[in-house]
Amino acid sequence: MARTERVTVTLPGEVVREVDRREQNRSRFVLDAIRRELARRRREDLRRSIEHPHQDGADVADAGFDAWARSLPEEAAGTLVDLGAGRPLRWIPGEGWVESDE
Repeated sequence: MARTERVTVTLPGEVVREVDRREQNRSRFVLDAIRRELARRRREDLRRSIEHPHQDGADVADAGFDAWARSLPEEAAGTLVDLGAGRPLRWIPGEGWVESDE
């Protein structure tokens, strides 16, 4: 389990009372809210990135992957990725990338 850290957050009293009326575990409530907000911001960052891609990425997308791959020098194509250097991973929703046996 991840290490926990104590933080101090100042909130208006009416907000704290509202949280306490709805939830017994104040820390869990705040943690859930923060995680939802971080996920929302990651989605927003991704949406902005898709709408306004970096020019290098946009050039590749416009040309298409196959055209980009054909444009590479013959001798460089085989050295772009070292297939033996990485670790197999798989995506698990809610958990993220985890090592895989595959």
